[in-house]
Amino acid sequence: MLTEQLFDFLAASPSCYHAVQALAERLERNGYTQLREQDAWTLTPGGKYFVTRNGSSLLSFRIPQSAPAGFLMAAAHTDSPTFKIKHNPEKKSGPYVQLSTEKYGGMLMGTWFDRPLSVAGRVVTAKDGRLETKLVDVDRDLAVIPSVAIHMNRAANDGFKLMANVDTLPLYGMQESSNSFRSVVAEAAGVKEDEVLGEDLSLYVRTRGTCFGAKNEFLLAPRLDDLGCVFGLLEGFLSAEASGSVPVFCAFDNEEVGSETKQGAASSLLSDTLRRIALALGMNEEGYLRMLAQSFLVSADNAHGVHPNHPEYADMTNTPRLNGGVVIKFNANQRYTTDGVSCALFTAVCREAGAPVQVYANRSDMPGGSTLGSIATTKVSVPSVDIGLAQLAMHSCVETAGADDLDALVRTMTVYYGKTLRRCGEQITF
Repeated sequence: MLTEQLFDFLAASPSCYHAVQALAERLERNGYTQLREQDAWTLTPGGKYFVTRNGSSLLSFRIPQSAPAGFLMAAAHTDSPTFKIKHNPEKKSGPYVQLSTEKYGGMLMGTWFDRPLSVAGRVVTAKDGRLETKLVDVDRDLAVIPSVAIHMNRAANDGFKLMANVDTLPLYGMQESSNSFRSVVAEAAGVKEDEVLGEDLSLYVRTRGTCFGAKNEFLLAPRLDDLGCVFGLLEGFLSAEASGSVPVFCAFDNEEVGSETKQGAASSLLSDTLRRIALALGMNEEGYLRMLAQSFLVSADNAHGVHPNHPEYADMTNTPRLNGGVVIKFNANQRYTTDGVSCALFTAVCREAGAPVQVYANRSDMPGGSTLGSIATTKVSVPSVDIGLAQLAMHSCVETAGADDLDALVRTMTVYYGKTLRRCGEQITF
């Protein structure tokens, strides 16, 4: 069942590094070969490849049997709001030991209270004069962020302000557990504590995704934003028929903090990869630019569904509902990249896939968030549409979406990745 496959992927992806590992393993099982950025690339017609950067971003593509027309791209992001563990992690507080953390991304902090938490990410070790990266998941209930009792905080239900340096530090152990955190992490990574020279660790919620509702029509799971779109894009990418374009699946890190990193959508990763594909196929710069002129990008990041308790936050004529289909996102200030042409192209794809389509725009007096489309297209200038799945509680540690919408996204992306984009003058069409 598609939803259970999604829940398996989410469970295997407690961090962006684990998400990329899960993606890489899935691609390898389907016959894809990993390329290294430091190596020379030899690409063959019909070949299937992927490349990673920083262990937290991944791009995959297929080479058509004949000369390709352009690149058919879709992108989502591997990161989600969380609490990052600081390098010196332990903090004493009376008889207790806490973990020192800082916020990553724009999160709903209050949702992290009173839930079983653990730690995942990567450690970097030194062995025989070489650095080696190992993924780590302390796969047990390890910590909790405890609420203050209502008897001691009478303002708790009246808009109490949370302070990240005080209120959201997780409880890790009693004082006799001091100086043990690094050894716990090292043991989970299968290395000695003194071998660990660096780490990138964060908290994650120990909650498996589930279906709920009168007819199990809703999904409740952590990291739906945006691993739900990552999963849906990959399923469509793997299922699509061959086309005259180069299909490209993109999963970028660091969208939640602006994408301006060496592995984010604002980096050179996408343009480097596309240019190297063209060069490996025997093209010069002119040939590469001509391919870009017949290319397209789907930027996939979830959208705000109308809230049952607070419909007043929505523009009711431009706000989607859960289980209403794939969402096309609009913004006059181009925080989303959709325009009339890209909307028409993608709507036609949805209709061919038999997938319902909805639209989203912010209430006019409320600024919304941006996504990676408007950033990536400044590096690779191609037409683009912003889409997503309608969800509730965005940036909560556990989010809600519609079960039917996941299937609609997979069907749509399967059709999309099987298309070939053509350009005649300024007009583009599939």
